[in-house]
Amino acid sequence: MWKLYSDEALYEPIKSVWLDTSYTGFGDDKVYIVQTNNIVIQRCLLMTTDPGDLVLDPTCGSGTTAYVAEQWGRRWITIDTSRVAVALARTRLMAGRYPYYLLADSLEGARKESEISGQRPEGGLAEGNGDIRRGFVYRRVPHITLKSIANNEEIDAIHAHWQEMLEPLRVRINQAAGQSWEEWQIPREAPQNAPAGLDALLSEWWSLRRQRQQEIDASIARRADTELLYDQPYEENKRIRVSGPFTVESLSPHRVLATDEDRPETEQTGQNISAGSGGFETLIIDNLRAAGVQNTKKGERLKFTHLEPFAGTWIHAVGEYLDASGATRRAAICIGPEHGTVGPDLIKEAAIEAMQGLGHDLLVVLGFAFDPHVSEEAKRYGKLTVLPARINPDLQMGSDMLKKSGAGNLFMVFGEPDIVVKTQPDGRLAVTIHGVDIYDPTTGEIRSSSTDEIACWFIDTDYNGASFFVRHAYFTGADEPYDKLKRALRAEIDEAAWSALYATTSAPFDRPASGKIAVKVINHYGDEVLKVYEV
Repeated sequence: MWKLYSDEALYEPIKSVWLDTSYTGFGDDKVYIVQTNNIVIQRCLLMTTDPGDLVLDPTCGSGTTAYVAEQWGRRWITIDTSRVAVALARTRLMAGRYPYYLLADSLEGARKESEISGQRPEGGLAEGNGDIRRGFVYRRVPHITLKSIANNEEIDAIHAHWQEMLEPLRVRINQAAGQSWEEWQIPREAPQNAPAGLDALLSEWWSLRRQRQQEIDASIARRADTELLYDQPYEENKRIRVSGPFTVESLSPHRVLATDEDRPETEQTGQNISAGSGGFETLIIDNLRAAGVQNTKKGERLKFTHLEPFAGTWIHAVGEYLDASGATRRAAICIGPEHGTVGPDLIKEAAIEAMQGLGHDLLVVLGFAFDPHVSEEAKRYGKLTVLPARINPDLQMGSDMLKKSGAGNLFMVFGEPDIVVKTQPDGRLAVTIHGVDIYDPTTGEIRSSSTDEIACWFIDTDYNGASFFVRHAYFTGADEPYDKLKRALRAEIDEAAWSALYATTSAPFDRPASGKIAVKVINHYGDEVLKVYEV
């Protein structure tokens, strides 16, 4: 055990037991039920990574890892199965403001480094490339050891220099006091009845001693090793920093399993509709029976009067519902893969089976993620209406985790974007979005909605048919969902640039080498749809 005084050291090593990371009533504001305290993630991140490193968090939650990584200049990838978690993380990152740390590879950082070290870099101060992998400019403290003091030959030179002034003064003090004091015996104050002038000599003596000690201390600190405080980089208070470019991608494993392919036992169990209430299809059908299918409009919900499992090849359930006129209609249900993407082939096979002798009016295809070409395939079957409906990823948690499945938007129809691609006078292209064509499950009609229901939309101006890369990003919505961020950055933001981002018409772009562009639209519920255009 020992006492650590505040004036003895300017830092303290982090111990293996962290007692300062627990939640208190004054901790971070929680926006998610299992949100981790920022300081825990920050400490782990600073201990194990450097600026520019890539951090992976497979369980995103509220996005604390991504938020802290963004603050400390780390690249990040974060994943979650819940749209709630992804939406919270996206909002938290886009509305966040971060301190601007001085980069070592910058002119400002080079100036600060020169100021701290007292040494001008070879070749003078350079502009720098802003490479974050070279780190920040950190505060530092001397790490003084007995070894560094013993090996400091400058101390002897300093002592000898001051001794030339102190030794003659010691002789004068002894003469005035009538003593033979050694250096360590000289008192700080003159004894009573001391000769006149002794006080002045003693005051001069101790003044010289203090100056000598200050010079020695400075030499010890200058010659000692230094410790960089990686949690204390220098900030530039005149700048505000926001999140760098990032994208939110959906589950899209492009893998199709043949019906005769051997599957893992767990997947076979999940695909077996007779496996009891725990089967994947059984879970979906039970919740579909209770919740129905809804679009983005309140009250426009397709409710089944009857729904039961069906042992078909591609059709998993059949049922009946009442249309707006009160007539009974027949519906077939096709459930997409539990861990995969619904593609055009699945739509085709299910539609053929639904039309062959079953006499269905509607085919509902359920899936967690959809191939961008599904919308084109769904239009090819005449009288049979094919309705792709997205399953809420929260259903993957199982029925025990859902509080009340009937009240949630578990199966959502999100329409096709109403988009026009125009050629500009210079030959470049521009995209204008007018809204989303939404299917009304109660009437069977398709109507167009305005851009008020769209939160944001993205363009891949050179789509390769496999991966979607955000090259243009725009925000819409009646309530300007990112107006809070705009107000927070009013002192720094360019109003003209913000107006260009909050738009329904894109900036012109060159024709793609691939001959295709892709547009992704996301509504306020977090549902997304992607459409590909050949240009």
